[in-house]
Amino acid sequence: MNLDEALQTFITESRELLEDMENALLNVDIAGDQGEAINAIFRAAHTIKGSAGLFSLDHIVAFTHVVESLLDEVRDGRVTLNDEMIVLLLSCCDYLSGMTDALAAGQLDADPDTAPEGEMLLQQLRRHMAGGAGQAHAGAAADAAPAPLAVHAEPGVERIDQQRGDSDYWHISLRFGRGVLQNGMDPIAFLRYLAKLGKIVGIATVPDALPAAEEMDAELCYLGFEIAFDSTADREAIAGVFEFVQDDCEIRIIPPHSKVSHYVDLIRALPEQAARLGEILVRCGSVTSHELEGALHQQSHPGNAQDEVTPQQLGSILVGAGSVPPVVVEAALAKQKQVSEQKAQESRSIRVDSDKLDRLIDLVGELIIAGARANMIAQHIQNTELQECTSTLSGLVEEVRDAALELRMVKIGATFNRFQRVVHDVARELGKDIGLIVDGEDSELDKTVVEKIGDPLMHLVRNAMDHGIEPGEVRVANGKPAKGMIKLNAFHESGSIVIEVSDDGGGLRKEKILAKAVERGLVDADRKLSDSEIYNLIFEAGFSTAEKITNLSGRGVGMDVVKRNITALRGSVDVSSREGAGTTVTVRLPLTLAIIDGFLVQVGGSVFVIPLDMIEECIEYATEPGQDYCNLRGQVLPFVRLRELFRIGGASTRRESIVVLKLGTHRAGLVVDTLLGEFQTVIKPLSPMFSEVKCISGSTILGSGEVALILDVAALMHTVSGKGAAVALAA
Repeated sequence: MNLDEALQTFITESRELLEDMENALLNVDIAGDQGEAINAIFRAAHTIKGSAGLFSLDHIVAFTHVVESLLDEVRDGRVTLNDEMIVLLLSCCDYLSGMTDALAAGQLDADPDTAPEGEMLLQQLRRHMAGGAGQAHAGAAADAAPAPLAVHAEPGVERIDQQRGDSDYWHISLRFGRGVLQNGMDPIAFLRYLAKLGKIVGIATVPDALPAAEEMDAELCYLGFEIAFDSTADREAIAGVFEFVQDDCEIRIIPPHSKVSHYVDLIRALPEQAARLGEILVRCGSVTSHELEGALHQQSHPGNAQDEVTPQQLGSILVGAGSVPPVVVEAALAKQKQVSEQKAQESRSIRVDSDKLDRLIDLVGELIIAGARANMIAQHIQNTELQECTSTLSGLVEEVRDAALELRMVKIGATFNRFQRVVHDVARELGKDIGLIVDGEDSELDKTVVEKIGDPLMHLVRNAMDHGIEPGEVRVANGKPAKGMIKLNAFHESGSIVIEVSDDGGGLRKEKILAKAVERGLVDADRKLSDSEIYNLIFEAGFSTAEKITNLSGRGVGMDVVKRNITALRGSVDVSSREGAGTTVTVRLPLTLAIIDGFLVQVGGSVFVIPLDMIEECIEYATEPGQDYCNLRGQVLPFVRLRELFRIGGASTRRESIVVLKLGTHRAGLVVDTLLGEFQTVIKPLSPMFSEVKCISGSTILGSGEVALILDVAALMHTVSGKGAAVALAA
């Protein structure tokens, strides 16, 4: 990987980390374990800072360092994370996102235009910090120079005093950061200063991170230490010794006479490395070097023939000798398993350019068309062996298709999580108290659909907050909670994904919408409309009932664009509402834009494709001329006659076939001449010349090379909307 590729990876990962950091900040109040949420925020900032240092991006390192310092104080409990600080840290995320975007545009240095904003944020960050109490400790650490302390670079343990057991001592696990030497810090000076507070009775040097000599950088620190410390000082005083380098190292302190669980936690928190179990236990102070040597000797010199076949594991030896409790060994083994599984997982994941996936999908589509052609030829020449071969080929192509489409499927949760920040910021702008509930974030759909649905959903959410949710005093007066709620929900249904944007606000007022539509000439004053038809008038171009214009909405633009964008994705949008109780906007989208399972039908000489997931059943029915409905098992089923809808010539057959379509809760019967069966359909978009054609969503190529049109089931349903209810009343 060259430098440009590595930098691009840093930019991608930084954006992901900033998104994680933002989500954690927005959800820290509702997190089950708030400490874990704060740690996640800290880790994101720490990782960005460390990675930026690799590319000498000093302006990002300097800014992130201050953010990290404040988060570290929050993590240690010295500073309380309040709402004001959350808003500040969200602004820092935005600033870091801006720097990342500038970096992606090729700007490797700080932007002088945004520098004042960054300086203002840094001042606010420093104002929230607990103060510079650590400076005295740091100065003392740098100046202190008691008698030299021997530190061994070789792996192993030096015992200075073994008059008492480790349990009587403080245990300090210390990992210095790579850059402490470059920052002018001397690790040994801190250990010497530590000796002023007590006596270092045992120390183990941890050189696991030390690279080969030819790869080692003399300016970097690779060592860590496990220290047994005898002192009457309290925890705060011991931690204060390392306060000046706390941003550049990891410190874990276990007090004397601690429970075994504390050592278990230490084992789990050790740096991820394939360390031997015995070494981990020594570093934790759970077993002495003498006990370890004895266990290793027993492991390498078994006492019976059976042991020679299967050498006894070190953990079993230590437990059997009573050197260490079983729970500690179990924790260490879990640690080793976690490390190996993590490395295995990392080796299984790769980043793939989306353009390559698009190319793969295109090739699979052409393969499906070629396979259908081969299958048709095999049937035509009546060659049994060739038919068996093409049947096997079709099955394999179908599996390849499904596997290729799965590569493009992503969870919609990432899109939903973006709205946590939107709701947080817009609620503050509007002066309303609004929360967001997200459900169904694990539902998957095509990456292309996810990318294109973000903006329409954004407008629906903002519109619900501005027009749907009432001010707090109005809600309280109406007997509602002062805090309004927006809900995003996603689920699969009939081969589509359904996304619902709901609010518990005042709902839509039918009379006002209808009056506005009549005023603008959108509908005739004497026309009778169903509730659904009235509500869907809000998607007409230029329609708005807003009494005052805000920065968010009310100018009559947006909702028609929302519908147009969703329709362009072969989707549909619908509105339901209860006045005073809230509104739900339902968006229905196809799972993929590339390949679907279809069902072929014929009307006259024309062949059409219906998405298979939209079909409930097929029946034969002797219809009467002009009949618009039938009674299907006690329910009214309105008809859609393709021959009349598309003005197809020729006489219909006496006994026609009816394909029962289902979209959500609506059903309709599609009247056709012939049923041709299932067909893997490669969706080919129509030319822009035909973009206004109704009830057709695309085309496909049949095995014969002919073109078949794909029916838009949502649009077909719209042609009979209200007809079913009217027919039921007439009946």
